[in-house]
Amino acid sequence: MSGVPVALGDLSLAAPGFTLRLTGVHGAFLRRTRGRLLGRWFGLCTLVLETAGRRTGKPRHAPLAYLRDGDDLVVVASNAGADRPPAWWLNLLAAGHGIAHVAGERRRVRPVEVHGAERERLWRRFADVAPVDHYERRAARRLPVVRLETSHGSLRARPYNPVILP
Repeated sequence: MSGVPVALGDLSLAAPGFTLRLTGVHGAFLRRTRGRLLGRWFGLCTLVLETAGRRTGKPRHAPLAYLRDGDDLVVVASNAGADRPPAWWLNLLAAGHGIAHVAGERRRVRPVEVHGAERERLWRRFADVAPVDHYERRAARRLPVVRLETSHGSLRARPYNPVILP
């Protein structure tokens, strides 16, 4: 896997402030349109993961590429191959739960890091469509594959509150 996704990952390491703003805008746009526009990232579906900041308790939103595996959603905590894990993963670990905004629905999720044969199976599915092998080669850590176990049913929709970026 190469091309634009790898170049965007390289950009995120070179200019983290810019890409942080860009992902904030992307996440707000996905929530605003309920995923109808820009709901795919180079062929992968995207969700917006809502977590509570582990230090502030404030709501945080991160757009993530995901795969479906049964009723669950699967993501990789790659941070584009940075040596540090993404903030959304640290927040999700600290809280033990979050909310996935998927195709206009809000679903409660619980993170479970997968290991062994299940990790390898899911990793291969991601590697077929996303540059995760490239990201893991340049990171000084093993990238977690995370199953977001979903509760059945969606949460009641709530009004959209736009994110204002600096």
